[in-house]
Amino acid sequence: MKLLLDENLSRRVVPFLQAAFPGSSQVVLEGLEQASDLEVWKHALVNGFVVVTKDSDFYELSLLYGPPPQVVWLQIGNASKGRVMQVLLNNAEEIRQRLCDPATTCLVLT
Repeated sequence: MKLLLDENLSRRVVPFLQAAFPGSSQVVLEGLEQASDLEVWKHALVNGFVVVTKDSDFYELSLLYGPPPQVVWLQIGNASKGRVMQVLLNNAEEIRQRLCDPATTCLVLT
């Protein structure tokens, strides 16, 4: 399972996610700087990513279009990149287990 971090999440987290989530990336690294949410959504769909975000926008897209892609919604406020990394890595097993169900649209982490 590979994650695609939204533009509001630091690309500096990506190397630390590779052991748990090989192939993960961030929208800027994918050439999607300043892309619309729908463009990011389509990129995630075509390339097999799970979108990770701190915004409700992708949750709303998941309700509108359904999976794939699936969404991990981090409801952790204005957190540091270290906190973002910690939340994702500490919940790696839950992310894999919950999102292995293709009907799951969104996983909220706090």
